[in-house]
Amino acid sequence: MTNEAEDQPRRRRRSAKPAAAKPQPRQPRLRFPPVNLVSADELESIHHAALKVLGEIGMDILHAEAKALLKDAGADIAPGSDRVRFDPALVESQIGLAPTSFTLHARNPARNVEIGGAYTAFCSVASTPNSFDREGGRRPGNHRDFQNFVKLGQTLDAVHVWGGYPVEPIDIHASVRHLVALFDMLTLSDKPIHAYSLGRERICDGMEMARLARGIDAETFEREPSLFTVINSSSPLRLDTPMLEGVLQMARRNQVVVLTPFTLAGAMAPVTLAGALAQQHAEALAGLVVAQTARAGSPFVYGGFTSNVDMKSGAPAFGTPEYMKTAIIGGQLARRLGLPYRSSNANAANSLDAQAAYESVFSLWGAIMGGVNLMMHGAGWMEGGLQASFEKMMLDADLLDMVAEFLRPVKVDVEELAFEAMQEVGPGGHFFGAAHTQTRYRDAFFAPMISDWRNYESWREAGAPTAYDTAERLYKSRLAGFVAPPIEPERLAALEEFVARRKAEGGAPTDF
Repeated sequence: MTNEAEDQPRRRRRSAKPAAAKPQPRQPRLRFPPVNLVSADELESIHHAALKVLGEIGMDILHAEAKALLKDAGADIAPGSDRVRFDPALVESQIGLAPTSFTLHARNPARNVEIGGAYTAFCSVASTPNSFDREGGRRPGNHRDFQNFVKLGQTLDAVHVWGGYPVEPIDIHASVRHLVALFDMLTLSDKPIHAYSLGRERICDGMEMARLARGIDAETFEREPSLFTVINSSSPLRLDTPMLEGVLQMARRNQVVVLTPFTLAGAMAPVTLAGALAQQHAEALAGLVVAQTARAGSPFVYGGFTSNVDMKSGAPAFGTPEYMKTAIIGGQLARRLGLPYRSSNANAANSLDAQAAYESVFSLWGAIMGGVNLMMHGAGWMEGGLQASFEKMMLDADLLDMVAEFLRPVKVDVEELAFEAMQEVGPGGHFFGAAHTQTRYRDAFFAPMISDWRNYESWREAGAPTAYDTAERLYKSRLAGFVAPPIEPERLAALEEFVARRKAEGGAPTDF
């Protein structure tokens, strides 16, 4: 158990710190050792299988500069080929260079989060093509919904980090979409953000906008990671040009790369969990080598997203026993490399129903047991990632708050042991009116937002609200009361000027 001072995340202070509207809740910490689902010998077998894959089969690296860097570092590349084979010694030489933990900086320093060690951070849903709420139904992503998801997530203490666009605003032209979306994320919210690695222009624009929003110089930006990107390998065994451009640009400026292979057992990876994990590990190791070759010591997060598919339809399955197992073993593999670990709160449900809840609970629990440091898609993910739901964001925030409360240590001291309260009440009494209870009422009990613990009669008198009813009411209430966090005028002006200039220049290319 830690004391209060040790429990606070370490934060770098700046003289121009904006005032926080309210004290921020402490970032959750993992209070118990993560589970080791496979033995040390079995873990080494997966690691060495991955090294064999990289050494004998290799990875397709579809980026000329990345290939040149790897060749200079000692990788084997046949002339005119994209196939790169990594000597095990080359891979092993890059392990241990990236930090085991680091601070991800927000434009509001009170929102900084620690990534790695015993800390865990929860992200929003990200990268879905469709929005959903009960009133409007399922619809293609659009700018209005995008902004409303950002506003809603800003009000939720359970969302610590933006894991990407909650929904893709496809009504904004792709050449300038990143400029509009990142501007919204940096002005409607003051939490740390993510930018997509879709070519040089988009990721470089993202870095500059994150720097301007923080009001810092280039040197400070490179010293203090202020942006992260998720790099998905094109499983099996391929890293494409836009993704690799993101790795190189971000690593060179000491920003955070989260390498996540998209390994679905039976589809893009072997059907056995051990085989799928070996492939996941090989692809993550290849990304690590690229990042550390670009800049040794740049922050790197090991991502696990291995699950199974329905072999009858090919559809991804989440929240399954297989997903829980790979989430736990993924954490073991990340710790084997001394890296922070990313997992996800995923489900395949199409509606806010029992399936959506129980698959999310299993996904969350597998990740927590695996020692997750960065929880992607923490709030709002539905339909296997095809849908972002406003009501599901509220339900997931409830679940994440429960996880955070579970991780809070139990305090044991004279006051908490409550002898005087028991003495006051005596045999046969009750504690509702006891001074000990009343002074702790607001903080002593964790009451979820969605659950309704009234008795049946009072519940019926209130109209028998379902979880769906409550989630809908709560999300609309939060949006109605939303107030954007303050931003210094000079930073806002700098962002507006940058966005206007880049739009005038045409933004980013739309072909790769």
